[in-house]
Amino acid sequence: QVVFALNQTLLQQESLRTGSFQIPYTTEDLIKHYNCGDLSSIIFNHDTSQIPNFINATLPAHERITAQEIDSYFRQELIYKRNERMGRRVKDLLEEHPEKSFFFAFGAGHFMGNNTVIDVLRREGYEVEHTPAGQAI
Repeated sequence: QVVFALNQTLLQQESLRTGSFQIPYTTEDLIKHYNCGDLSSIIFNHDTSQIPNFINATLPAHERITAQEIDSYFRQELIYKRNERMGRRVKDLLEEHPEKSFFFAFGAGHFMGNNTVIDVLRREGYEVEHTPAGQAI
């Protein structure tokens, strides 16, 4: 699976380099949608944009199964479990120091899709609100 993932990543990077494949959104799109509080926009309609996409229709059936297994593993281990740990750490800090104010900053990818840091905190009973760019806190 590691060799397969590496080969697919290299093929995808080569396609990006030659221009035969383009990322469906730009950094500017990410910033705009983040500032607007609209990370569930159509350009982010996948669970995450932080992990490579190994699944494509051109793969033979046995490789497509491998790609799905790797995708599932990455999503679970690199995104969901990490968001869960980060959300618990935020919760623990808030509960250990209720007299203090905190500012937490996370990469935009931790707010997209399902099982985000915000989802973890909301499950724990916290109310989380988006603060738009330029709004005083």
